Amino acid sequence: MKKNMISIIIMALLVVNIAMTAIMMFSVIPANKKSIALVDQVASAIKLDTAGTSPEGAVNGNSRGVSLADTATATIEEQQTFQLKKGEDGDDHYVVCTVAILMDSTAEDYATYGADILESRQSLILNALSETIGQYTYEDVQALGQSGLQDACLERLQELFGSTFIYQVAFSGYIVQ
Repeated sequence: MKKNMISIIIMALLVVNIAMTAIMMFSVIPANKKSIALVDQVASAIKLDTAGTSPEGAVNGNSRGVSLADTATATIEEQQTFQLKKGEDGDDHYVVCTVAILMDSTAEDYATYGADILESRQSLILNALSETIGQYTYEDVQALGQSGLQDACLERLQELFGSTFIYQVAFSGYIVQ
């Protein structure tokens, strides 16, 4: 008789467990879907991709998936100092870095501009970078970070050349003071 009573109690607890699991599934999953939709909306508002790529579908800033073999790099050897716009503190601030420009050697415009980009157009590039970086205050640069500043410089260089054969601007030895 005791074995039957324990079996009935176990069976009753099993039924209650199944019922509670079903209730939980029907109440948690719709709320979870709403949370995921909200996160997606917020991410799209700030232009993030939850799949781990940049807004343009790039991985690590490489907007067209250029292979390393097809990448040509032009590095301005001297360390450059770019003056920032005066901020609220009224002090002069600078960005100091070495600039490298990564180009797609298979792009059509690379043949026109890329092969001798530093020999013939280094002044234009440095001027464009100086204008771009110079429009930011120290606080803006701190908020943007190095990658944000690189993206702004990339957009300006692509606009300058009217082409996307330049696909990344890289800073090394990056210091903001």
